[in-house]
Amino acid sequence: MSTAPAEDRFAFQAEQIIASQRRDARRFAMGVRVSYALLLLALVYAFSGSRVTVAGLQFTTITLDWAFIRSHWFFIFNGVWLTILLSALSIVLATVLSLLGALGRLSKSPPAYALATFYISLIRGTPLLLQVVFFFLALPQLGIRLSGLSAGVLALGLNYGAYMTEIMRAGIQSVDVGQREAAQAMGMTPFQIMRLIILPQALRLVIPPIGNQFIAMLKDTSLISVTGFVWELLWRAQKQGRANFRSLEALLIAAVFYWIITIIFSAFQAQIEQRLSQGYRSAL
Repeated sequence: MSTAPAEDRFAFQAEQIIASQRRDARRFAMGVRVSYALLLLALVYAFSGSRVTVAGLQFTTITLDWAFIRSHWFFIFNGVWLTILLSALSIVLATVLSLLGALGRLSKSPPAYALATFYISLIRGTPLLLQVVFFFLALPQLGIRLSGLSAGVLALGLNYGAYMTEIMRAGIQSVDVGQREAAQAMGMTPFQIMRLIILPQALRLVIPPIGNQFIAMLKDTSLISVTGFVWELLWRAQKQGRANFRSLEALLIAAVFYWIITIIFSAFQAQIEQRLSQGYRSAL
C-alpha cells in the first residue's frame, strides 16, 4: 500500500499550519503598529492645549509654548553628543572595572577578594547622585582636579562598574569548567586560559546585559547636570527653561531627545543580540 497520499496530506496540513501562523504573526504585528500609533496620538493630544467636556466635566490638556520650542530646540539638541560621549566613555571604564571586580570576586587571594567586595558594597550602598557630587567636591580637596567631563565619567564608571561586576562574574562562571581543565591538561597557564578560553566566551554572553546598562547610563548622565560643569542634554534644557520661564517646554524637548536616542540604541542592541544568537546557533 502506497504512503504517498498520506504524506501529501500531512505536507498539506503542515503548510496550512505554517500559513496560519504567518497570518497570525502579521495580524499581531499590524495590531501592535496601530496601537503604537493610537498611543502616540493620545500623547500628542495631551499636549495640544485643547478643551474637552465629558459628562459635564471640563478637562484641559497641557498648553505648550511652541514658539519657545522652535527657537531653542537646537541649542538643547547639541547636548545629545556630549551625553552620548559621556555614556560611551563611562561604559568603557565600567566594563574594565567590572572585569577586574569579577576576577577579584573569583580570586583565592584574600586582599583581592576583600578589595573587590568592599568596592561593590561601598558603591552599591550609596546613591549615584551622592557619588557624583562627592567626586566634584572631594577630589579637589585632595589636590586632584579633574575636568567636569572626567569627573562625570569617573563617577558613572565606578557606579556602573560595581553593578556590572556581578554580570561579568556570572559570564565567567557560565563557561564550562571542563574547558578550563582541558586547557590545564594541555599545559596552558592560568593567564592564557583566562585570555584565550574563558574571556572570549564570557564576553559574548555579557554583551547584551552590558548594552542594557549602556542604555540606562544614557539617562543617568542627566545627574551630571547638578554640577553645572558639563553641558549635556539636561543641563542645556534647564538653562534655557529657567532663563525663559519655560521649564516644562525645555524639559519636554530633552525628554523627546532622550527617548529618541534610547530607541536608536535599543534597536542597535537588538541587532547585536540577534547576530550573537545566530553565531551561537551556527556554532552548535
